Amino acid sequence: MNISNYEDLLNAANAQANPQRMLFVFTKAELPGESTKDQQEEFKARKGGALMPVMCVDKLASAQVSFANLVEESRHTGKDWDIVFVACMTGKSADVTESEEAEEPLKEMVKSIQVGSIGSYLAFNRDGEIVWLKAS
Repeated sequence: MNISNYEDLLNAANAQANPQRMLFVFTKAELPGESTKDQQEEFKARKGGALMPVMCVDKLASAQVSFANLVEESRHTGKDWDIVFVACMTGKSADVTESEEAEEPLKEMVKSIQVGSIGSYLAFNRDGEIVWLKAS
């Protein structure tokens, strides 16, 4: 299946034989402390910077959480973000509603994003559009 937007991802997750849990890591673009003039210019043009995790959450794919609802829910946290990374996982226990089994995978996602290893995740901007990023 070709995934070109959040709805495609949600549909693909719900088409799986086993229930899926969606993992979300919200990130904010920041400029590194010792940045060069070129890096500062790229950052101002929204083409550079480092994506720093600011919050994470997991949701059941079957809950059919729309991207608009996800953005609204995140707004209530008071934390600003630019890009959200998303992954899906199959529940390990018989009770897929248990959020605890997502804790370690979410921690691993955060670590991966912090070191720029983002190839395993889909990334969306605040408008729900898929974005293709490259680590540098």
